[in-house]
Amino acid sequence: MIERLSFNQITAKYSTLKECVEACVRHGVGWIAPWRDRVQEAGLPDSVRMIRDAGLRVSSLCRGGFFPAATQAERLERIDDNRRAIDQAAELAAPCVVLVCGPAPHRDIDGARTMVAEGIAAIVPHARERGVQLGIEPLHPMFAADRSVIVTLAEALDLANQFDPSNVGIVVDVFHVWWDPRLYVELRRAAGRILGVHVSDWAVPLPGIVTGRSMMGDGVIELDRIRAAIDDTGYDGPIEVEIMNEKIWSQPIDQTFEQIVRRYRECM
Repeated sequence: MIERLSFNQITAKYSTLKECVEACVRHGVGWIAPWRDRVQEAGLPDSVRMIRDAGLRVSSLCRGGFFPAATQAERLERIDDNRRAIDQAAELAAPCVVLVCGPAPHRDIDGARTMVAEGIAAIVPHARERGVQLGIEPLHPMFAADRSVIVTLAEALDLANQFDPSNVGIVVDVFHVWWDPRLYVELRRAAGRILGVHVSDWAVPLPGIVTGRSMMGDGVIELDRIRAAIDDTGYDGPIEVEIMNEKIWSQPIDQTFEQIVRRYRECM
């Protein structure tokens, strides 16, 4: 097995969970990060069984979050959905649910950030009870309007620091944070709070916004330096390859895995 390498399922968006699990085994990848829609498609008991029988470990479950909403009823439903995500993670033996925190419903970005903090606080007791940690993933500012009002490592850390580190931490995705002039300062501050790491690359020109991530080594991100800085915090957990790219999605899954393994070894 390739040390620490995890396959985030969105990298093969059009493949089933079974196909991803089987490809992990063929290519010596010992970790997988399933997405909830694919787990639901396969059924939770069957998902648990196929991952366990393949000898794989789950690095995280994607995704929870999206706390802000226009009405109190909607906010409560989203909190309930996050509790369901925690239950699914516990069944899958996933140590962490990745939180993509959600956009502002009425242009009130400060109010939305308050809803995020309140939403996390509401689900922490359930996460603690189920033995699952919550990983706040800051997204690049270009996603603030439609995906997350939490857009910097500093902001994610300030939010995580309101809670016990055994319950809430952060997920560092290089695609979202590589540009930040305070990146290395904030990574040092994140020691003890990093629950996951996602890698890809930022190609120029960017192929798209949502589907703009490229294979490691095909862009401008200083991957080896970021990896070293994360290691220096004491984080020694799995590193997920998470790539959203239509060209990669359309190719055979074994081709994708061959590229991932080669580039991971070259760049990470």
